[in-house]
Amino acid sequence: MGLVGEGRAVSLEVGTGVDRGRRAWASLQGILGERLTAGEPAVALGSFTFDPANAGSVLFVPEALSVYDTPQPPLEDSTGTVGLDRMRYARAEMDELRWLDEVAALIADIDRGTPSKVVLARDEIVWGKTDLSERTIALRLTRAFPQCFTFVCDGLVGATPELLVRRKGRKVESLVLAGSARRGSDPDEDAFEAHRLLASSKERSEHSLALGSVTEVLGRVCSDVVSAAEPEILRLANVQHLATRVTARLDDPDGSVLELVDLLHPTAAVGGVPADAALARIRQVEGNLRGRYAGPVGWVDANGDGEWGIALRCALLSGNRARLFAGAGIVSGSLPEAELEETRLKFRAMESALGLAD
Repeated sequence: MGLVGEGRAVSLEVGTGVDRGRRAWASLQGILGERLTAGEPAVALGSFTFDPANAGSVLFVPEALSVYDTPQPPLEDSTGTVGLDRMRYARAEMDELRWLDEVAALIADIDRGTPSKVVLARDEIVWGKTDLSERTIALRLTRAFPQCFTFVCDGLVGATPELLVRRKGRKVESLVLAGSARRGSDPDEDAFEAHRLLASSKERSEHSLALGSVTEVLGRVCSDVVSAAEPEILRLANVQHLATRVTARLDDPDGSVLELVDLLHPTAAVGGVPADAALARIRQVEGNLRGRYAGPVGWVDANGDGEWGIALRCALLSGNRARLFAGAGIVSGSLPEAELEETRLKFRAMESALGLAD
C-alpha cells in the first residue's frame, strides 16, 4: 500500500529514548480514534532519528490522505528543478581518509573480539544554484527503484529496499538486507557477482548477524517466527544484496506497529552486534552525523497497523543543498577500501536522482 499525505492536521512531539514509539502511540490513539469516528484521515506518518537518544524525529497526522494499492504512489512532476543545473560537491562531515582510518581501527577491535559488527556511515554534501524539489527527486527514485519504498518526509527523501516491520493485525513481516555487491555490466558478470556474494563467508556472516537480530527480537513477542534457510539475491539498479524475508504471528493482538519499531530498531543491518556496543562506537565515530538516516520511516493507522522501512538510499534536502548518506557493515574480514567502495556504490542511487551520476 502507498500513502500520500498533504498538510498537517496534528503534529506530535516525539521524545527521545528507546520507548519513544510506545509513548508516541499512547498520544496517537485518542487522536486517530476521534478522526476515524469523524471520517477524517486516521493515519500518522513519520520519520525517526537513527539514535533514540537524539531529538529530531517527525510524526504528524495529515489533513488529507490518498491511499493506493501499490506501494509506489503516482507522483507528479513539480515545478521545482533538480539536475537542470550541474550539482557541485561541497564537503563531507567525515572525509574518505578519516573514514578509512576509523574502519581500520574498528576491524582491529573486532578481531580482538568486541564488538562483532558495526555499521559505519558517512555523508556527502552537494549543492546547486536552484532549490531542489522533493517530489521531482522522489519521482526519479520511484522510476529507478521500483522494488523499493520511496519516501518523502520533512525534507528526507529516499528509496529504501529494507522493510523494518509491517504489521497487519497479528501478521508481522520484515525484510532483512545485509551483504552487498556491485551489479555486473552484463548478465554473465551480474550472475558472477551474485554467486560470489552468496559464496562469501564474510558477507554471509554479516547477513546472519542482521537476520538474527530480527528473529531474536520477534521471538520475544511473536510465535511462528519463520525465515528462509538461505538468503536470496535482491537486485537493485546500482547494487545487489543478500535478502531474507521474515514472517511471524504477534502474540498480543493489541498494541501497535510503533511498539515493534521500538523493539527492532536498530537492527544489526544498520547498527551492529552487540547492539549497545555498536551504538556506542557509532556515537563515538560519527557523532550525530546520521540524523534520520537509517532511522525508521513509515506510517501507523488507528488500529495500530502500519509499515516502517529503514531510511536508506536517501538525502536530506535544504534549499539548494542535499546531504547524502551511505553506510557499510564492518565485520571480521572486512577491508577498509572495499567497504569504502560499497558506500560509493550506495551513494549512486541519490547521485543519479540528483543528476550527479548515470
